[in-house]
Amino acid sequence: MNKERLIFVTNDDGYDSRGIRAAIEVARRFGRVIAVAPETPQSGMSQAITINNPLFLREISKEDGVELYSFSGTPVDCVKVAFDHLLRDRRVDLALSGINHGSNSAANILYSGTMGAAIECSFYGCPAIGLSLDDHSAGADFDAAAIYGARIVESVVAADPPLPLCLNVNIPKGRPEEIRGVRVCRQNKGYWREDFFRRHDPRGREYFWLTGAFVNSEPEATDTDEWALANGYVAVVPVQTDMTDYTRLESLRHIIG
Repeated sequence: MNKERLIFVTNDDGYDSRGIRAAIEVARRFGRVIAVAPETPQSGMSQAITINNPLFLREISKEDGVELYSFSGTPVDCVKVAFDHLLRDRRVDLALSGINHGSNSAANILYSGTMGAAIECSFYGCPAIGLSLDDHSAGADFDAAAIYGARIVESVVAADPPLPLCLNVNIPKGRPEEIRGVRVCRQNKGYWREDFFRRHDPRGREYFWLTGAFVNSEPEATDTDEWALANGYVAVVPVQTDMTDYTRLESLRHIIG
């Protein structure tokens, strides 16, 4: 494999997470690795950026073929400081975001810091892949995610696809031998319905704690990422950033134009 290839790695769980260590091990098989990840966990940050506070970049480690930095901002901040500062004059051949603790299927892609970073990477003209494992537990087993993540990276690198390319890859929980295969599929149309638990602190001030449940609005569909995960398949969804609803363009021209 081409060891001159430059791979960028980031995530939203923080620079010291088990998931980013797994992602770095995947990436280093394909080239030199530069990783910039948040100083603290930044789940749910989507494409948020920091504009009113200073940001601090810190070198964590530098070894043969791998450099790791922490950054005090959001996942997208990490992407921007990497591409616009650390790697400003260098070509990045591939970007990986993850491996996330918990899936980013269906509507989760809109909230995900992991996918926010992957999408941002695609803006810089390199293939970008978000990797997520459908397991939130602290002791999550990343073996299957690493194995299938490497297979998908290898396929993308070998194909050299037209850009921009951004993939949302979700791996089901389980050992590698339990995974049934890979499905290229579409994003499920499910959504979240939140509940706010209302409590009072020791001083009597009211506060709220967010929780909720995912609603699969198309449980019978067999071509979605939710179906793939529920049935033991790795789900691969190609992502685009053009959010135009083309089916309504003409009707709106008649209504508004």
